[in-house]
Amino acid sequence: MRPKQIKDQALIIFGASGDLTYRKLIPAVFDLYKQKSLPQNFAVLGVARSPFTDDTFRDKMKDGIRKFSSTKDITDEEINTFCQMLFYLSINTDEGKDYSELKDRLELLDKENNTAGNYIFYLSTPPAMYPLIPKFLAEQGLNKEDGNFRRVIIEKPFGTSLKSAIELNASLREDYDEDQIYRIDHYLGKETVQNMLVTRFANGIYEPLWNRNYIHHVEITAAESIGVENRGSYYDHSGAMRDMVQNHLLQLLALVAMEPPMAIGSEAIRNEKLKVFQALRPLSDEDLFKNVLRGQYTASNIKGKYTKGYREEKDIAPDSRTETYLAMKLYIDNWRWGDVPFYVRTGKCLPTRVSEIVIHFKPAPQKLFPETVDFRNDDNQLVIRIQPDEGLLLKTKMKVPGSGYQVKTVNMDFHYSQLQDTYLPEAYERLLLDCMTGDSTLYIRGDALEATWKFVQPVLDFWDKNPDAPLHGYPAGSWGPASADDLIEEENLTWRYPCKNLSDDGIYCEL
Repeated sequence: MRPKQIKDQALIIFGASGDLTYRKLIPAVFDLYKQKSLPQNFAVLGVARSPFTDDTFRDKMKDGIRKFSSTKDITDEEINTFCQMLFYLSINTDEGKDYSELKDRLELLDKENNTAGNYIFYLSTPPAMYPLIPKFLAEQGLNKEDGNFRRVIIEKPFGTSLKSAIELNASLREDYDEDQIYRIDHYLGKETVQNMLVTRFANGIYEPLWNRNYIHHVEITAAESIGVENRGSYYDHSGAMRDMVQNHLLQLLALVAMEPPMAIGSEAIRNEKLKVFQALRPLSDEDLFKNVLRGQYTASNIKGKYTKGYREEKDIAPDSRTETYLAMKLYIDNWRWGDVPFYVRTGKCLPTRVSEIVIHFKPAPQKLFPETVDFRNDDNQLVIRIQPDEGLLLKTKMKVPGSGYQVKTVNMDFHYSQLQDTYLPEAYERLLLDCMTGDSTLYIRGDALEATWKFVQPVLDFWDKNPDAPLHGYPAGSWGPASADDLIEEENLTWRYPCKNLSDDGIYCEL
Protein backbone atom coordinates (compact mmCIF):
# COMPACT_ATOMS: atom_id res chain seq x y z
CA MET A 1 0.00 0.00 0.00
CA ARG A 2 1.09 3.59 -0.63
CA PRO A 3 2.56 5.16 2.56
CA LYS A 4 0.19 7.84 3.83
CA GLN A 5 2.87 10.43 4.51
CA ILE A 6 4.33 10.43 1.00
CA LYS A 7 3.72 13.77 -0.70
CA ASP A 8 3.14 14.55 -4.37
CA GLN A 9 6.55 15.23 -5.92
CA ALA A 10 8.93 15.10 -8.88
CA LEU A 11 12.22 13.21 -9.17
CA ILE A 12 14.77 15.09 -11.32
CA ILE A 13 17.67 12.89 -12.48
CA PHE A 14 20.80 14.65 -13.75
CA GLY A 15 22.85 12.40 -16.03
CA ALA A 16 19.62 10.70 -17.13
CA SER A 17 21.13 9.45 -20.40
CA GLY A 18 23.68 7.37 -18.46
CA ASP A 19 23.93 3.75 -17.44
CA LEU A 20 22.85 4.16 -13.79
CA THR A 21 19.50 5.68 -14.79
CA TYR A 22 18.89 2.99 -17.42
CA ARG A 23 19.95 -0.04 -15.33
CA LYS A 24 19.04 0.96 -11.77
CA LEU A 25 17.09 4.16 -11.15
CA ILE A 26 14.17 3.96 -13.60
CA PRO A 27 13.71 0.18 -13.05
CA ALA A 28 13.66 0.92 -9.27
CA VAL A 29 11.04 3.66 -9.70
CA PHE A 30 8.99 1.27 -11.87
CA ASP A 31 9.18 -1.38 -9.13
CA LEU A 32 7.88 1.22 -6.64
CA TYR A 33 5.04 1.91 -9.08
CA LYS A 34 4.22 -1.82 -9.25
CA GLN A 35 4.26 -2.01 -5.42
CA LYS A 36 1.86 0.98 -5.29
CA SER A 37 4.45 2.92 -3.27
CA LEU A 38 4.66 6.07 -5.42
CA PRO A 39 2.78 9.24 -4.46
CA GLN A 40 -0.63 9.94 -5.98
CA ASN A 41 0.89 12.58 -8.30
CA PHE A 42 4.44 11.90 -9.42
CA ALA A 43 6.76 12.63 -12.34
CA VAL A 44 10.34 11.91 -13.32
CA LEU A 45 12.28 14.53 -15.28
CA GLY A 46 15.50 13.30 -16.87
CA VAL A 47 18.08 16.02 -17.45
CA ALA A 48 21.25 15.66 -19.56
CA ARG A 49 22.97 17.03 -22.64
CA SER A 50 21.94 14.16 -24.93
CA PRO A 51 19.27 15.27 -27.41
CA PHE A 52 16.39 13.02 -26.29
CA THR A 53 12.73 14.01 -26.45
CA ASP A 54 10.12 12.83 -23.95
CA ASP A 55 9.19 10.01 -26.34
CA THR A 56 12.71 8.81 -27.20
CA PHE A 57 13.69 8.93 -23.52
CA ARG A 58 10.61 6.83 -22.66
CA ASP A 59 11.50 4.30 -25.35
CA LYS A 60 14.99 3.85 -23.94
CA MET A 61 13.70 3.50 -20.37
CA LYS A 62 11.08 0.90 -21.43
CA ASP A 63 13.97 -1.26 -22.62
CA GLY A 64 15.79 -0.72 -19.27
CA ILE A 65 12.68 -1.69 -17.30
CA ARG A 66 12.20 -4.89 -19.28
CA LYS A 67 15.83 -5.90 -18.75
CA PHE A 68 16.48 -4.79 -15.17
CA SER A 69 13.22 -4.52 -13.22
CA SER A 70 12.98 -6.83 -10.18
CA THR A 71 9.26 -7.31 -10.80
CA LYS A 72 8.11 -10.42 -12.61
CA ASP A 73 5.20 -10.69 -15.05
CA ILE A 74 5.25 -7.14 -16.41
CA THR A 75 2.78 -6.25 -19.15
CA ASP A 76 3.39 -3.75 -21.95
CA GLU A 77 0.34 -1.85 -20.74
CA GLU A 78 1.88 -1.37 -17.26
CA ILE A 79 5.16 -0.14 -18.73
CA ASN A 80 3.39 2.25 -21.11
CA THR A 81 1.20 3.68 -18.34
CA PHE A 82 4.21 4.15 -16.05
CA CYS A 83 6.29 5.80 -18.79
CA GLN A 84 3.69 8.57 -19.18
CA MET A 85 5.22 9.87 -15.91
CA LEU A 86 8.67 10.21 -17.56
CA PHE A 87 9.81 13.47 -19.15
CA TYR A 88 13.10 14.76 -20.50
CA LEU A 89 14.94 18.08 -20.74
CA SER A 90 18.13 18.56 -22.75
CA ILE A 91 20.34 21.32 -21.33
CA ASN A 92 24.06 21.89 -20.84
CA THR A 93 24.35 21.04 -17.13
CA ASP A 94 27.75 22.82 -16.99
CA GLU A 95 26.07 26.17 -17.76
CA GLY A 96 24.31 28.00 -14.93
CA LYS A 97 22.17 30.06 -17.32
CA ASP A 98 20.54 26.90 -18.73
CA TYR A 99 18.95 26.14 -15.37
CA SER A 100 16.25 28.77 -15.93
CA GLU A 101 14.88 26.31 -18.54
CA LEU A 102 14.81 23.63 -15.84
CA LYS A 103 12.92 25.93 -13.48
CA ASP A 104 10.33 26.70 -16.18
CA ARG A 105 9.90 22.99 -16.99
CA LEU A 106 9.39 22.14 -13.30
CA GLU A 107 6.73 24.85 -12.96
CA LEU A 108 4.96 23.33 -15.97
CA LEU A 109 5.18 19.85 -14.41
CA ASP A 110 3.68 21.21 -11.18
CA LYS A 111 0.74 22.58 -13.17
CA GLU A 112 0.16 19.61 -15.47
CA ASN A 113 1.10 16.73 -13.16
CA ASN A 114 0.26 18.26 -9.76
CA THR A 115 3.74 17.61 -8.35
CA ALA A 116 3.20 20.37 -5.76
CA GLY A 117 6.65 21.95 -5.96
CA ASN A 118 8.31 19.06 -4.06
CA TYR A 119 11.54 18.04 -5.78
CA ILE A 120 14.25 15.42 -5.34
CA PHE A 121 17.35 16.20 -7.41
CA TYR A 122 19.38 13.03 -8.09
CA LEU A 123 23.00 13.61 -9.21
CA SER A 124 23.79 10.59 -11.38
CA THR A 125 26.75 12.50 -12.85
CA PRO A 126 30.56 12.50 -12.70
CA PRO A 127 31.78 13.71 -9.26
CA ALA A 128 33.15 16.94 -10.77
CA MET A 129 29.50 18.07 -11.13
CA TYR A 130 28.63 17.57 -7.44
CA PRO A 131 29.59 21.09 -6.35
CA LEU A 132 28.25 22.72 -9.56
CA ILE A 133 24.71 21.38 -10.04
CA PRO A 134 23.48 22.16 -6.47
CA LYS A 135 24.95 25.67 -6.84
CA PHE A 136 23.19 26.28 -10.17
CA LEU A 137 19.91 25.00 -8.67
CA ALA A 138 20.31 27.42 -5.77
CA GLU A 139 20.86 30.32 -8.19
CA GLN A 140 17.35 29.62 -9.51
CA GLY A 141 15.94 29.39 -5.98
CA LEU A 142 15.31 25.66 -6.38
CA ASN A 143 16.98 24.95 -3.02
CA LYS A 144 14.40 27.03 -1.08
CA GLU A 145 11.78 24.94 0.68
CA ASP A 146 9.07 27.49 1.69
CA GLY A 147 6.52 24.85 2.70
CA ASN A 148 7.73 22.38 0.02
CA PHE A 149 10.67 20.02 0.22
CA ARG A 150 13.82 20.17 -1.91
CA ARG A 151 16.29 17.29 -1.50
CA VAL A 152 19.55 16.43 -3.24
CA ILE A 153 20.79 12.82 -3.61
CA ILE A 154 24.51 12.44 -4.27
CA GLU A 155 26.18 9.22 -5.42
CA LYS A 156 29.61 8.19 -4.18
CA PRO A 157 32.45 9.08 -4.31
CA PHE A 158 31.91 11.86 -1.78
CA GLY A 159 35.36 13.33 -2.28
CA THR A 160 38.61 11.53 -2.96
CA SER A 161 40.36 12.61 0.25
CA LEU A 162 39.59 14.18 3.62
CA LYS A 163 40.31 17.64 2.20
CA SER A 164 38.03 17.23 -0.85
CA ALA A 165 35.25 15.70 1.30
CA ILE A 166 35.36 18.67 3.69
CA GLU A 167 35.32 21.08 0.73
CA LEU A 168 32.34 19.29 -0.90
CA ASN A 169 30.40 19.34 2.39
CA ALA A 170 31.16 23.03 2.88
CA SER A 171 30.07 23.85 -0.68
CA LEU A 172 26.75 21.99 -0.27
CA ARG A 173 26.03 23.57 3.12
CA GLU A 174 26.30 27.07 1.67
CA ASP A 175 22.92 26.54 -0.01
CA TYR A 176 21.34 23.50 1.68
CA ASP A 177 20.62 22.34 5.21
CA GLU A 178 22.07 18.97 6.22
CA ASP A 179 18.59 17.43 6.24
CA GLN A 180 18.21 18.30 2.53
CA ILE A 181 21.39 16.39 1.57
CA TYR A 182 21.12 12.63 0.98
CA ARG A 183 24.48 10.88 0.39
CA ILE A 184 23.53 7.49 -1.02
CA ASP A 185 25.35 4.21 -0.27
CA HIS A 186 23.53 1.39 -2.07
CA TYR A 187 25.06 -1.20 0.31
CA LEU A 188 22.89 0.21 3.10
CA GLY A 189 19.74 -0.38 1.04
CA LYS A 190 20.18 -4.16 1.17
CA GLU A 191 17.61 -5.95 3.30
CA THR A 192 20.21 -7.97 5.22
CA VAL A 193 22.12 -4.84 6.23
CA GLN A 194 18.98 -3.38 7.79
CA ASN A 195 18.19 -6.77 9.35
CA MET A 196 21.40 -6.41 11.36
CA LEU A 197 19.68 -3.84 13.57
CA VAL A 198 16.80 -6.26 14.18
CA THR A 199 19.11 -9.25 14.77
CA ARG A 200 21.03 -7.27 17.36
CA PHE A 201 18.39 -5.24 19.12
CA ALA A 202 15.24 -7.41 18.93
CA ASN A 203 16.82 -10.62 20.24
CA GLY A 204 17.64 -11.02 23.91
CA ILE A 205 20.03 -13.90 23.10
CA TYR A 206 22.45 -11.76 21.04
CA GLU A 207 22.73 -8.32 22.57
CA PRO A 208 24.08 -9.50 25.99
CA LEU A 209 26.89 -11.32 24.12
CA TRP A 210 27.65 -8.48 21.69
CA ASN A 211 30.80 -7.16 23.40
CA ARG A 212 34.45 -7.79 24.25
CA ASN A 213 33.56 -10.35 26.96
CA TYR A 214 32.13 -12.86 24.48
CA ILE A 215 33.31 -11.88 21.00
CA HIS A 216 36.82 -12.85 19.96
CA HIS A 217 36.97 -10.95 16.67
CA VAL A 218 34.77 -9.66 13.85
CA GLU A 219 35.37 -10.19 10.13
CA ILE A 220 33.82 -8.11 7.32
CA THR A 221 34.28 -9.22 3.70
CA ALA A 222 33.16 -7.72 0.39
CA ALA A 223 34.55 -9.88 -2.40
CA GLU A 224 34.00 -9.47 -6.13
CA SER A 225 34.70 -12.12 -8.74
CA ILE A 226 35.06 -9.64 -11.61
CA GLY A 227 38.00 -7.37 -12.40
CA VAL A 228 37.75 -3.65 -13.20
CA GLU A 229 36.00 -4.37 -16.53
CA ASN A 230 35.31 -1.01 -18.27
CA ARG A 231 35.94 1.18 -15.19
CA GLY A 232 39.72 1.24 -15.53
CA SER A 233 40.09 5.02 -15.87
CA TYR A 234 38.04 5.56 -12.69
CA TYR A 235 39.43 2.64 -10.69
CA ASP A 236 43.11 3.37 -11.32
CA HIS A 237 42.67 6.71 -9.54
CA SER A 238 40.51 5.20 -6.82
CA GLY A 239 41.58 1.75 -5.68
CA ALA A 240 39.94 -0.54 -3.13
CA MET A 241 40.40 1.85 -0.19
CA ARG A 242 38.44 4.71 -1.78
CA ASP A 243 36.05 2.51 -3.76
CA MET A 244 34.94 0.13 -0.99
CA VAL A 245 36.52 0.60 2.45
CA GLN A 246 35.97 4.31 3.17
CA ASN A 247 32.27 4.01 2.42
CA HIS A 248 30.60 0.57 2.24
CA LEU A 249 32.76 -1.41 4.66
CA LEU A 250 33.09 1.25 7.36
CA GLN A 251 29.31 1.74 7.19
CA LEU A 252 28.82 -2.01 7.78
CA LEU A 253 31.32 -1.88 10.63
CA ALA A 254 29.35 0.95 12.25
CA LEU A 255 26.12 -1.09 12.15
CA VAL A 256 27.88 -4.08 13.75
CA ALA A 257 29.56 -2.01 16.46
CA MET A 258 27.13 0.80 17.32
CA GLU A 259 25.38 1.13 20.67
CA PRO A 260 21.59 0.63 20.84
CA PRO A 261 19.92 3.83 19.56
CA MET A 262 17.32 5.59 21.69
CA ALA A 263 14.77 4.97 18.93
CA ILE A 264 14.64 3.50 15.41
CA GLY A 265 14.87 6.88 13.75
CA SER A 266 17.28 8.66 11.46
CA GLU A 267 18.88 11.01 13.98
CA ALA A 268 19.30 8.43 16.76
CA ILE A 269 20.84 5.74 14.50
CA ARG A 270 23.16 8.16 12.71
CA ASN A 271 24.35 9.58 16.04
CA GLU A 272 25.38 6.11 17.23
CA LYS A 273 27.17 5.34 13.95
CA LEU A 274 29.13 8.57 14.23
CA LYS A 275 30.33 7.58 17.72
CA VAL A 276 31.81 4.38 16.24
CA PHE A 277 33.76 6.33 13.61
CA GLN A 278 35.02 8.73 16.28
CA ALA A 279 36.20 5.76 18.39
CA LEU A 280 38.24 4.11 15.59
CA ARG A 281 41.81 3.84 16.84
CA PRO A 282 44.06 5.98 14.60
CA LEU A 283 46.56 3.88 12.66
CA SER A 284 50.14 4.31 13.90
CA ASP A 285 53.19 4.05 11.62
CA GLU A 286 53.66 0.48 12.84
CA ASP A 287 50.01 -0.33 12.01
CA LEU A 288 50.48 0.99 8.46
CA PHE A 289 53.22 -1.60 7.92
CA LYS A 290 51.81 -4.43 9.99
CA ASN A 291 48.00 -4.17 9.97
CA VAL A 292 47.24 -2.90 6.45
CA LEU A 293 47.88 -5.21 3.51
CA ARG A 294 47.26 -4.30 -0.11
CA GLY A 295 47.39 -6.43 -3.21
CA GLN A 296 46.90 -6.32 -6.97
CA TYR A 297 45.62 -9.20 -9.08
CA THR A 298 47.93 -10.78 -11.64
CA ALA A 299 47.19 -12.89 -14.71
CA SER A 300 46.14 -16.48 -14.20
CA ASN A 301 44.15 -19.33 -15.71
CA ILE A 302 40.72 -19.73 -14.13
CA LYS A 303 38.98 -23.00 -15.04
CA GLY A 304 41.23 -23.27 -18.10
CA LYS A 305 40.55 -19.74 -19.29
CA TYR A 306 43.23 -17.00 -19.33
CA THR A 307 42.36 -14.01 -17.12
CA LYS A 308 44.22 -10.72 -17.53
CA GLY A 309 46.24 -9.17 -14.74
CA TYR A 310 45.23 -5.71 -13.50
CA ARG A 311 48.03 -3.94 -15.39
CA GLU A 312 46.88 -5.53 -18.66
CA GLU A 313 43.35 -4.11 -18.31
CA LYS A 314 42.10 -1.25 -20.48
CA ASP A 315 42.96 2.31 -19.25
CA ILE A 316 45.34 1.02 -16.53
CA ALA A 317 48.89 2.41 -16.27
CA PRO A 318 51.43 -0.36 -17.04
CA ASP A 319 53.31 0.39 -13.79
CA SER A 320 50.17 1.06 -11.71
CA ARG A 321 50.42 0.54 -7.94
CA THR A 322 46.68 0.88 -7.35
CA GLU A 323 45.41 -1.72 -4.88
CA THR A 324 42.66 -4.10 -6.05
CA TYR A 325 42.72 -5.93 -2.70
CA LEU A 326 42.86 -4.49 0.78
CA ALA A 327 42.82 -6.17 4.18
CA MET A 328 43.02 -4.26 7.47
CA LYS A 329 43.04 -4.98 11.16
CA LEU A 330 41.52 -2.18 13.21
CA TYR A 331 40.21 -1.47 16.70
CA ILE A 332 37.36 0.52 18.22
CA ASP A 333 38.49 2.15 21.44
CA ASN A 334 35.35 2.20 23.53
CA TRP A 335 33.91 0.29 26.50
CA ARG A 336 32.06 -2.34 24.41
CA TRP A 337 34.85 -3.22 21.98
CA GLY A 338 38.12 -2.61 23.87
CA ASP A 339 40.89 -4.74 22.24
CA VAL A 340 38.52 -6.76 19.99
CA PRO A 341 40.13 -6.83 16.53
CA PHE A 342 37.95 -6.06 13.49
CA TYR A 343 39.25 -7.51 10.23
CA VAL A 344 38.06 -5.88 7.01
CA ARG A 345 38.87 -7.08 3.49
CA THR A 346 37.74 -6.40 -0.04
CA GLY A 347 39.07 -7.37 -3.41
CA LYS A 348 38.48 -7.86 -7.10
CA CYS A 349 39.03 -11.07 -9.07
CA LEU A 350 38.45 -13.25 -5.99
CA PRO A 351 36.84 -16.71 -6.32
CA THR A 352 33.25 -15.56 -5.79
CA ARG A 353 31.06 -12.49 -5.31
CA VAL A 354 30.10 -12.37 -1.64
CA SER A 355 29.56 -9.80 1.13
CA GLU A 356 29.19 -10.93 4.72
CA ILE A 357 29.91 -10.18 8.36
CA VAL A 358 31.21 -12.93 10.65
CA ILE A 359 31.00 -12.65 14.44
CA HIS A 360 33.54 -15.05 15.98
CA PHE A 361 32.62 -15.87 19.58
CA LYS A 362 35.18 -16.78 22.21
CA PRO A 363 35.54 -20.52 22.90
CA ALA A 364 34.15 -22.15 26.01
CA PRO A 365 36.58 -21.61 28.90
CA GLN A 366 37.30 -25.33 29.36
CA LYS A 367 37.75 -27.90 26.62
CA LEU A 368 35.75 -30.84 28.01
CA PHE A 369 35.02 -32.75 24.83
CA PRO A 370 37.34 -34.12 22.17
CA GLU A 371 36.80 -32.56 18.74
CA THR A 372 36.18 -34.95 15.83
CA VAL A 373 38.55 -33.08 13.56
CA ASP A 374 40.68 -30.11 14.54
CA PHE A 375 39.36 -27.77 11.83
CA ARG A 376 40.64 -24.24 11.59
CA ASN A 377 38.19 -21.52 12.65
CA ASP A 378 36.24 -24.12 14.64
CA ASP A 379 34.63 -21.52 16.90
CA ASN A 380 31.01 -20.49 17.28
CA GLN A 381 30.23 -18.06 14.50
CA LEU A 382 27.28 -15.95 13.49
CA VAL A 383 27.47 -15.22 9.74
CA ILE A 384 25.32 -12.36 8.46
CA ARG A 385 25.22 -12.79 4.68
CA ILE A 386 24.50 -9.59 2.74
CA GLN A 387 24.78 -11.01 -0.78
CA PRO A 388 24.18 -13.39 -2.50
CA ASP A 389 21.99 -16.06 -0.82
CA GLU A 390 21.04 -13.51 1.82
CA GLY A 391 20.46 -14.87 5.31
CA LEU A 392 21.90 -15.84 8.69
CA LEU A 393 24.09 -18.81 9.60
CA LEU A 394 24.90 -19.85 13.17
CA LYS A 395 27.71 -22.39 13.61
CA THR A 396 27.27 -24.36 16.80
CA LYS A 397 28.73 -27.54 18.38
CA MET A 398 26.74 -30.79 18.49
CA LYS A 399 27.46 -34.35 19.62
CA VAL A 400 28.17 -36.93 16.92
CA PRO A 401 25.69 -39.85 17.29
CA GLY A 402 27.17 -42.94 18.92
CA SER A 403 29.14 -43.75 22.03
CA GLY A 404 31.41 -41.20 23.66
CA TYR A 405 31.31 -37.42 23.31
CA GLN A 406 32.68 -36.69 19.89
CA VAL A 407 31.80 -33.11 18.90
CA LYS A 408 31.43 -31.50 15.49
CA THR A 409 30.32 -28.08 14.24
CA VAL A 410 26.94 -27.90 12.50
CA ASN A 411 25.09 -25.11 10.69
CA MET A 412 21.76 -23.61 11.72
CA ASP A 413 20.66 -21.30 8.93
CA PHE A 414 17.94 -19.05 7.62
CA HIS A 415 17.77 -17.93 3.98
CA TYR A 416 15.66 -15.01 2.78
CA SER A 417 14.78 -17.13 -0.24
CA GLN A 418 12.68 -19.27 2.13
CA LEU A 419 10.21 -16.37 2.40
CA GLN A 420 8.63 -17.33 -0.90
CA ASP A 421 5.69 -14.94 -0.89
CA THR A 422 7.63 -11.95 0.43
CA TYR A 423 8.76 -9.21 -1.96
CA LEU A 424 12.39 -8.17 -1.37
CA PRO A 425 12.98 -4.63 -2.67
CA GLU A 426 16.22 -3.83 -4.46
CA ALA A 427 18.62 -1.44 -2.72
CA TYR A 428 17.89 1.58 -4.97
CA GLU A 429 14.15 0.96 -4.68
CA ARG A 430 14.31 1.08 -0.87
CA LEU A 431 16.62 4.10 -0.75
CA LEU A 432 14.61 6.14 -3.27
CA LEU A 433 11.41 5.48 -1.31
CA ASP A 434 13.14 6.54 1.92
CA CYS A 435 14.18 9.84 0.34
CA MET A 436 10.65 10.39 -1.00
CA THR A 437 9.30 10.02 2.55
CA GLY A 438 12.10 12.10 4.09
CA ASP A 439 13.74 9.21 5.99
CA SER A 440 17.53 9.64 5.95
CA THR A 441 18.38 6.69 8.27
CA LEU A 442 20.19 4.75 5.54
CA TYR A 443 21.97 7.80 4.09
CA ILE A 444 25.31 9.14 5.28
CA ARG A 445 25.51 12.31 7.31
CA GLY A 446 28.20 14.91 6.62
CA ASP A 447 30.00 14.60 9.96
CA ALA A 448 30.16 10.79 9.64
CA LEU A 449 31.53 11.12 6.10
CA GLU A 450 34.34 13.36 7.33
CA ALA A 451 35.07 10.99 10.24
CA THR A 452 35.54 8.00 7.90
CA TRP A 453 37.86 10.03 5.65
CA LYS A 454 39.82 11.13 8.71
CA PHE A 455 40.45 7.48 9.54
CA VAL A 456 41.55 6.31 6.06
CA GLN A 457 43.50 9.41 5.00
CA PRO A 458 46.74 8.44 6.83
CA VAL A 459 46.83 5.17 4.85
CA LEU A 460 46.47 7.01 1.53
CA ASP A 461 49.12 9.55 2.59
CA PHE A 462 51.48 6.74 3.59
CA TRP A 463 51.16 5.07 0.18
CA ASP A 464 51.69 8.41 -1.60
CA LYS A 465 54.85 9.15 0.38
CA ASN A 466 56.17 5.59 0.20
CA PRO A 467 55.63 4.39 -3.38
CA ASP A 468 57.72 1.29 -2.56
CA ALA A 469 55.45 0.24 0.32
CA PRO A 470 54.58 -3.45 -0.17
CA LEU A 471 52.03 -4.24 -2.88
CA HIS A 472 51.43 -7.99 -2.99
CA GLY A 473 50.52 -9.74 -6.21
CA TYR A 474 47.83 -12.42 -6.10
CA PRO A 475 46.62 -14.64 -8.95
CA ALA A 476 43.18 -13.66 -10.30
CA GLY A 477 40.67 -16.19 -8.96
CA SER A 478 42.47 -16.70 -5.64
CA TRP A 479 41.50 -15.33 -2.20
CA GLY A 480 44.14 -12.60 -2.31
CA PRO A 481 47.76 -12.43 -1.15
CA ALA A 482 48.94 -15.52 0.74
CA SER A 483 50.12 -13.31 3.63
CA ALA A 484 46.55 -12.05 4.31
CA ASP A 485 46.01 -14.82 6.88
CA ASP A 486 49.01 -13.49 8.82
CA LEU A 487 46.92 -10.44 9.79
CA ILE A 488 44.92 -12.78 12.03
CA GLU A 489 47.79 -13.51 14.37
CA GLU A 490 46.29 -16.24 16.54
CA GLU A 491 47.26 -19.82 15.73
CA ASN A 492 44.56 -21.92 14.05
CA LEU A 493 42.59 -18.87 12.85
CA THR A 494 42.26 -17.67 9.26
CA TRP A 495 39.78 -15.63 7.28
CA ARG A 496 36.55 -17.45 6.52
CA TYR A 497 36.53 -18.60 2.90
CA PRO A 498 32.85 -18.37 1.92
CA CYS A 499 30.99 -19.84 -1.02
CA LYS A 500 28.21 -18.16 -2.94
CA ASN A 501 25.85 -20.52 -1.10
CA LEU A 502 25.66 -19.48 2.53
CA SER A 503 25.66 -22.96 4.11
CA ASP A 504 28.28 -24.76 1.94
CA ASP A 505 31.14 -23.04 3.68
CA GLY A 506 34.61 -23.65 4.99
CA ILE A 507 36.07 -25.00 1.75
CA TYR A 508 37.51 -23.44 -1.43
CA CYS A 509 34.35 -24.54 -3.23
CA GLU A 510 34.59 -22.04 -6.11
CA LEU A 511 38.00 -23.12 -7.34
